[in-house]
Parts: sequence; C-alpha cells; structure tokens
Amino acid sequence: MFNQSWPRAILLLDGDAFFASCEQAVDPALLGKPVVTGKERNIVSAASYEARALGITRGVTLWDAKKRCPQLVVLPSDYETYSIFSKRVFEIMRRYTPTVEEYSIDEGFADLTGLRRLHHLNYRDITKKMQLEIHKELGITVSAGLSITKTLAKIAAKKQKPAGFTAISGRDLPTALSDLLVGDIWNIGPSTAELLNRFGIKTAEQFAGASLEQVGKILTKPGVAVWNEINGRMVYPVAVQQGAPVQSISKMKTFTPPSNNKSYVYSQLMKNLDNACAKARRHLLLAKKIIIVLRKNDFRTYGLEAKLSRPSAFPLELSSVVEELFMKTYEKDIFYRATGVLLVDLMGNTVFQPSLFDDTVKIEKILFAYRAIDELREKYGKYVICQGSALSSVVSPAHSGGENSGGRCAEPDRKKRLLKGETKRRHLPLPLFRGTV
Repeated sequence: MFNQSWPRAILLLDGDAFFASCEQAVDPALLGKPVVTGKERNIVSAASYEARALGITRGVTLWDAKKRCPQLVVLPSDYETYSIFSKRVFEIMRRYTPTVEEYSIDEGFADLTGLRRLHHLNYRDITKKMQLEIHKELGITVSAGLSITKTLAKIAAKKQKPAGFTAISGRDLPTALSDLLVGDIWNIGPSTAELLNRFGIKTAEQFAGASLEQVGKILTKPGVAVWNEINGRMVYPVAVQQGAPVQSISKMKTFTPPSNNKSYVYSQLMKNLDNACAKARRHLLLAKKIIIVLRKNDFRTYGLEAKLSRPSAFPLELSSVVEELFMKTYEKDIFYRATGVLLVDLMGNTVFQPSLFDDTVKIEKILFAYRAIDELREKYGKYVICQGSALSSVVSPAHSGGENSGGRCAEPDRKKRLLKGETKRRHLPLPLFRGTV
C-alpha cells in the first residue's frame, strides 16, 4: 500500500492499569498482589492485572470484588499521586520529541517523524528506550503502539498489554487489521459499528478495504476521517495542547450508599456547585450557562441546563437556578448515587462589565464575601466554610447507616502524611513512598 514503511512515525504510550500501577510503584509491598482503587466510592475505579486475572474489573462493587478475592487490597484513589506520575511520563516523552499530546492522564501521543538521525536510533528503538526509561525511573510500565497515524497507533498499543510494543508500518497495513472488529477501532462507537455491520462491514480489514464512495454513503465526515486514518492517511495530527484554555468546568461526585433522601441529594448537588464555582474563580472565569446532572442507582443519568441572566461564578447567585433545575429533575423515592454540576460557555471575569440594570452594590458585596471565603479556604481547607444547603454532604459521615464520603471518609496516605515543609493545602510534587528502604 505504501512504498515507504515510515512516511510518518506516530507513537502512543498507554499506561498499564495506571492507577493501580502507581499505587504498586509507591508501595513495593503491593507488587504481585491484587490491588484495586475506589475505596472512597465503594466501587472499583481501577484494578491491577493481578486483580483483573480474577475477574475484577472497573465498575464492580467492592462487596462483589472482595467476595471474589478475600485477599484483595483496597485503596482510596490518590489522584494527586496519579497526576504526578502522569506529568513525569509526559516529561520523559518530551526528552525525545517536543510534539507530545497529553490525550488523557495515562495516554499520550508523540510524533517521532524525522528524529531517527537526532537520536541515532530507528523508530522502534526510540520507542523501546522510552518505555525502558519510564519503567526504570517511575516503576510503572506502559504499552506502546507505533504507526503512521494516530488511529493505527491506538490499534497497535492495544495488541500487546501489559508492557507490550507493536509497530504497524505502511507496508504492514494489508495484514495488520485482519484480527480486529470494526467496533474496536478508535472513534467507532457501538451505533456506528452496528450501522456498518448492517452493510456487511464487520472487520477493520473490510472497513479499510471499502471504497470512499461506499463509506461516504454510510457515514458522516468523522467516520470518513477514521477510514482515511486506518488506510494510513493522517487526518488527526498530534496536537500540542499545553496551556489550552479551559472550555468548561465540571464537578461530579458519587456518594455511598445511594440515597432517596431529597434534601441529602440536593446537598450533594450544592456541594458540587460550590466546588465548581471555586475552581472557576481560581481560573478567573465566569459561566454563562450551567448544567446539573443527577445519576440514578441504575447508572441512568439525567440533566438540565439553564442560561444565566448574567455571567457568574458565585453560588449565592446560582443557587436559585440550581434549585429550580433540581426540582424539575428529581424524582421522589428514586435512589440516586451521584450528582454533578457543569459550568460552560466560560469567559474571563476581567472582560465582564455589569449592565445598567444590575444591582452593582449587591454584586460588590458578593465579590467581597467570596474573596474572604477563598482566602479562608486557601488557608484552612475548602470545607472550612460552605453554604448551609451543602452542609449535610460535608459533615455527615453516614446518612442512612452506611459509609458516605462526600469523598472524605477514605483518604489516601498522600493527604494524611505530610513531608517536611508541606501543609494540608500545599504539597510538594512528590508521591508519598509507603514501602521500606
């Protein structure tokens, strides 16, 4: 298909059981043991390969996981440590190329095209050296996929996990897709896969072999882009996204056990509003639109949105809007497991000017109050002061006889034990080692 094996060289590094691997790297005593995170939510959020071998996967309740494996090590999620490991993985990738896309906390693309002479290595050896450095320096493993487009690199990275490496060159394309279903292609969702199946396209090889005219009749522009990608024509470049502006702010929190207590669910929602607004103020942003989300115990999720009369990032101004949306969404006697708030259509707070009809005195009072609130939280923690409507979600450890977090009942060691010079609010960018030296 291609005269050249490597007209481009696009790499994807994918962390292996990333959260659980970070925990094992921080505490070597956990190596080789079945480890899961998610203690704060009573649901498995990540599982080590040892746990996966026992049939324990993400989304399983901890009760079911422990029933399957009584020796299971259950830990609270330590997102601060995971983000530190993630940052270091990307720093190692940037030693080899400046063109790195942080696709997610545990996945990153890199464009290695034309760098063989600089590193005195071929593309395969550059990739393997990168994997080795990550393992030696961080104690975790990553799987690698190397190909000529991002979609093909994504396919390659999934072929050999954990710690595997697969390369799909331009000359490999005719045989590389033979064992892959069309629904397993990146950016091909279940509905699109089902649609293609109806037209007799069930494998990635069949999809790649279809004509542009045929694909264009079945799929829209994004589907055609995927078809081009798996045929080796790059549509999605590696995007360097450092410093990208914040487009939206969301705060979603699961609480355990699920509740049908109206005031308690509303309290959880208001806590998320408070946290989302606090983040917006830190970024000097105001929201023009707000969305609330309620998730039922069966994982069905419902939401409503409202356009604000004026941009804001202050719960005192937004609480009446949130309450109105909540009353329209909430169903009596239904058990809920999570609530969320999204602030969207953001703008800088230095751009906004009150209109002639705004109560400028009231606005100034709210600004003054939240400056004081933010200063208190910076010094003493975010739950030192909160709205009365969010109080029960912050201080109540168990609202119906079970463990409830508000995210606070099961904290990782990183938040409990401080290094010299650290405070509760300011940590050094170091994971807290729990093993013995």
